[in-house]
Amino acid sequence: MNRSIIIYMLGWIMNMEAIFMTLPVITAVVYRESIGFIYLGVAVVCGLLGFLCTRKKPCTKMFFAREGFVTVSLGWIVLSFFGCIPFVISGEIPHIIDAMFEIVSGFTTTGSSIIPKVEDMSHATLMWRSFSHWIGGMGILVFILAILPMAGDYNMHIMRAESPGPSVGKLVPKIRITAKLLYSIYFCMTIVMMILLLLGKMPLFDSICMSFGAAGTGGFACRNSGQADYTVYQQAVITIFMLLFGVNFNVYYLLLIRRPKDAGRCEELRGYLAVVAIAILLITINIRNLFPSLFMAFHQAAFQVSSIITTTGYSTIDYNSWPEFSKTILLLIMFIGACAGSTGGGMKVSRVMIAFKEIKKEMASVIHPRSVKVLKFEGKPLEHNILRSLNAYIIVYFIIFGISILIVSLDNYDFMTSFSAVAANLNNIGPGMSVVGPSSNYSMMSYLSKTVLIFDMLAGRLELFPMLVLLSPGTWKRS
Repeated sequence: MNRSIIIYMLGWIMNMEAIFMTLPVITAVVYRESIGFIYLGVAVVCGLLGFLCTRKKPCTKMFFAREGFVTVSLGWIVLSFFGCIPFVISGEIPHIIDAMFEIVSGFTTTGSSIIPKVEDMSHATLMWRSFSHWIGGMGILVFILAILPMAGDYNMHIMRAESPGPSVGKLVPKIRITAKLLYSIYFCMTIVMMILLLLGKMPLFDSICMSFGAAGTGGFACRNSGQADYTVYQQAVITIFMLLFGVNFNVYYLLLIRRPKDAGRCEELRGYLAVVAIAILLITINIRNLFPSLFMAFHQAAFQVSSIITTTGYSTIDYNSWPEFSKTILLLIMFIGACAGSTGGGMKVSRVMIAFKEIKKEMASVIHPRSVKVLKFEGKPLEHNILRSLNAYIIVYFIIFGISILIVSLDNYDFMTSFSAVAANLNNIGPGMSVVGPSSNYSMMSYLSKTVLIFDMLAGRLELFPMLVLLSPGTWKRS
């Protein structure tokens, strides 16, 4: 294993985190909060360690998939460790596991929280929590690839290990330019959302936090009421942008280069929009009697469906009070998730669509044993290795899901609480149902359960395998 290049990349992660921490420092200065000194101190330490790790360039550029997985998984752990230190030192979240839970939830864009009253936190910490969503949405290593003049196959290994979805393709021949394009689109969409919220008279602080959260499809709020206190216009803007950030960013690239027909032919996009439309329609009909008008029923259904399928986790209402039919739909779309190549989590629409194509093919082969049918997706034949990796992903997903439920159930909460807690964290959504619904939090869970959910959040964000590779003894053997 090429340890030197892994240490070098970890150093750059610490360097970037030191720079990112200037935002909560600035926020503390604006609001005259002493916690800014803590963030500044952690940033300095982070920067010094990063400098020590990057002052010497790697002795060899040999870098394979194994190193890519280890770099990404260790990178996210290092990022989270330094990111949670200000919580502990300031005493705002004194226990290290609680602090790790909160910041891992931020960076993985999950939005699960252990904070009972958000308003008691400093503005600097609220900003850092929301900004962690934005950092984690596109991926810290993708950002590093965008700014570092690096070349070689290891760029693709890193990008594939960190980017969400069944596969990652190049928008343009060079990975560095691809990373720059992704972040440019990401940044511009965030700014546009921020401006639209400000035009709707949302406070500047809230506009920034909400935009960071929606962009990364994370669910941290700066109020205990979530998004319920915002106006219908502000909630509508959030709804639209949650859906937009759940779309594969390749679609936006096609629109930028004036190929709207190719963007419209995207099979995954059509599937994603179809699921959203059907879910909103069914829930609107089901909850119509709970609201004074059909419009408000549609508005609430659209917000919650958009929030859940994109795995953002924002909420304008406690959907625990909704009929079982509506809650079941929300639970089902938790697993589907957003599009591959978006900032959203879940299993991804493309995986679900390919899985259904496989089932359809198997049923056809039972009826017509001699028929030969080639599976296609997005107009291209699906190679055997893609189908193999898809099947492996689904098997590993449900193994982790089952083991996690068993461990979390030791807390002795009802089945829906344990089931939805694991589903919400493994799919990077945040709020679950029952005891861990949108009006509650995860503070009452044991430290064992929180540790399991921390692993689930990281595994879900990194597409399972990087975390498993990190834990495999064979990874660390010399080859």
